Amino acid sequence: QVQLVESGGGLVQAGGSLRLSCVASGRTFGRNTMGWFRQTPGKEREFVAAIKWTDGRTTYADSVQGRFTISRDNAKNTVYLQMNNLKRDDTAVYYCALGYYARDPSRYDYWGQGTQVTVSS
Repeated sequence: QVQLVESGGGLVQAGGSLRLSCVASGRTFGRNTMGWFRQTPGKEREFVAAIKWTDGRTTYADSVQGRFTISRDNAKNTVYLQMNNLKRDDTAVYYCALGYYARDPSRYDYWGQGTQVTVSS
């Protein structure tokens, strides 16, 4: 049984920073990638960033490229999302997910419970 637990969300002013964490536990059954997605009410879940556990390869959505950084600590089974220069449009519930290297949420089989990020003007 895989469990993903996110933390680090909160309220921040525009231009500020937050760091999200996601701790994974349990067997990963060969799934080699951790991804971050976000969702706002009435909208589909949106890809943010992903990183491979093995070689650290990363990919980002255009909307966050240059502002967000995804990283991992294999020894702690933890993935981070450093979010800088936050904008109001970044307001969403952020989810981490375990799956295969892709931007499509259907390629991810395990999901955390989500953490709210709210950016105020």
